[in-house]
Formats: sequence, C-alpha cells, structure tokens
Amino acid sequence: MDETTLDQPGPGALRRAPAAAGVVAVTAGALITATVWGRFTADVGGLLALDIAVGVASLLLSPLLVWRPVAVTLALTVLAALSPAATPPATMGAVQVAQRRPFRLAAWVGVAGVAAHVVQGLWQPSGGISFGWWLLLISLGYAALIGWGALARARRDLLESLRERARRAEAEQGRRVAEARMMERTRIAREMHDVLAHRLSLLATYAGALEYRPDAPPEKLSQAAGVVRAGVHQALDELREVILLLRTEDAAEEDRPQPVLDDVPRLVEESRDAGTRVELRDETTGASSLPPSAGRTAYRVVQEGLTNARKHAGGRPVRVVLEGRPGSRLVIDIRNPLPEDDAGPLAPGSGTGLVGLTERVRLAGGVLDHEAAAGEFRLRAWLPWPA
Repeated sequence: MDETTLDQPGPGALRRAPAAAGVVAVTAGALITATVWGRFTADVGGLLALDIAVGVASLLLSPLLVWRPVAVTLALTVLAALSPAATPPATMGAVQVAQRRPFRLAAWVGVAGVAAHVVQGLWQPSGGISFGWWLLLISLGYAALIGWGALARARRDLLESLRERARRAEAEQGRRVAEARMMERTRIAREMHDVLAHRLSLLATYAGALEYRPDAPPEKLSQAAGVVRAGVHQALDELREVILLLRTEDAAEEDRPQPVLDDVPRLVEESRDAGTRVELRDETTGASSLPPSAGRTAYRVVQEGLTNARKHAGGRPVRVVLEGRPGSRLVIDIRNPLPEDDAGPLAPGSGTGLVGLTERVRLAGGVLDHEAAAGEFRLRAWLPWPA
C-alpha cells in the first residue's frame, strides 16, 4: 500500500475536514507565532528572517494535515530541521499520523522527527541546556505524542467496533423477532385453516342432504337449512378472524382458546350431527396430563381425519381409536372404507391437508402415517406422552 493510498480520508473525515482544518490552522498559527516571538526576543540575529519564512510555510501547510497527514508531516519535519518555528506543526502532524495511520508508520514518522531535530540542534544549539539532554527531551516528547495518538486511535477503533457490533446485534434481533412473529402468525393461520376446513365440510354434508333428499319432512329440511345458515355464519366469523390475524402484527396465541384431547368427543359429536357415522373408542388414561401442544396436535389429527372422510367418502362409517397413557405414547387410529365409486370429493380441497398435518405431528415429536389398503383409508399418528 503506497503513501497516497494511506492518506486517503474516509467519509467521516471528509465531512469534518473544513472545521478540523480551521482548528489545526489556528492552533499551529498560535504556536508558530509564540515560537518566532521567543526567537525574536532572544536576539538570534540573521536567523530571524529564516524563522519567519519557515513559520509562514508551516502555517500554510498545517491545514493540509487533515487531508494528507503523512506527506504534510514529513514536509513539516524537513522544515523543522531548518528552524524551530516548524517544530509545533511538525509535532502536531506526528499526533495526526499516530491517530489515523498504523502504529508502525507513525513510529517511522517519529524517528524522522527526532532526526530532523538532531539536525536542528546541531545547527542551532539551544542555550541553557546540553545537546544530550535536549535530544532526550525531544525523543521523549515524540514518544509521548505518538503513544497518545496511537492510544486515541485504538480507543476510536474499539468504540467503532462496539457500535458496529451493536448495530448488527440490533439488526439480528429485529430479524429474529420478525421471523418469530411470522412463524407464529403462520401457525395460527394454519390452525384457523383446519377449523375452516372442518366447518365447510360439515356445511357440504348438510347441503348434500338437502340436495339428495328433497322429499324429507319439512321440519327436517328446515332444521338442515338452519344448521347450514348457522354454519355459514360461523365460517364467516372464523374467516374474518383469519384475515385479522394475518393483518395484525401483534396477534397473540392466547387470544383464541386452543382445543385439547378432551375436546375430541365434542368434535365427533359435530360430525355425527352432520350425518356421519362415527365410532369413537377412547382407551386413554390420564388425558388431563397430556401436554397442551400434544393435545392440540391430537385434536387436529382427528379433525383432519373426519374432514377427509366427509370429503372423500361421504356416508361411509368412520372409526376413531385413541390409546395411550402417561410415560408411553398417544396413538390415534382413524379408518374409513374407501368409496365404492370414483366420484370426486364432496367438497373441494387444496390437497395439502395431510402434508401440513405430517409437518405438525413431526414438530410435536411424533410420526404420522396414512395409506389406502384392504378397501379402507387408514390414518395413524404417534405422539410422545411424557410421564
């Protein structure tokens, strides 16, 4: 890396450059004036003209330290070999280099400064102090200035790294919060999707009964129409809730009560009211000890099984078996005969219900299996049940 590249200022330095250059010029001007006045009062004879010329040149160069600290400091160091008038801006330049450039380069600039003052001390000895002591003071002064500048640079770099780390941590935290919020909203929307699919399949069953049994007694038709109307209102309310969930940034899971394993009999009863023959055999013990997440997953498995049975095998009986106890596992087995004809489903679907259900069971630590064999469709799930 060459000197020109090293002297390139950063964006922050460019913004602060005019003010910094003004401060450097004023400070250097005051120090140069004091030095030249001291030389004048000491009656240095013909060297006063040289001091004034070097002082003016140093004053003109000093503001450029803001943009080219290395090159300008070396130029001031050469002038310092000619006259003490350049010593103040040369030492200021050494501090600038130590603050803004690597320590190794700053050390070499300090060595050059000491060498220049060796020439100055040999050519213009300082009265009242020996050359050896004067050189020691000059060396200690340059070492202190460069050390102070390097310390300031290290502190500035540390603060900048801490600020950058804080910015990254804040951005990472924001990303994690956004991802967690999106995952939660997606999970809640999936819950609502399952509820809507169940509700719409019930409506399709009742509507099918109205379509295929127009000769039913009027009170039966009226009852079925009332159930359809009530179901439509419920479905619309639940659909509205889904839309609100997807639009609201701070949707909370606790805003909606979640079903558990004890709610499965009510779910089965709804299917029976819709005309589906459902046989429920519950052989579980201690159902209240099942973790809420596992109970909710079990409920969704039964719900999806009943919904698929109504959609693809309407009018066929469904058998639901629940087995398990604490310290073992919960087994859910749902079976229904396959339809005898190739008629399409009673209600249309996305075809991804079982895919989403498989992922839900997997996230709960269980396994889901489904197949069509021996003339029936079988859906089985295994969920962990800790003691």
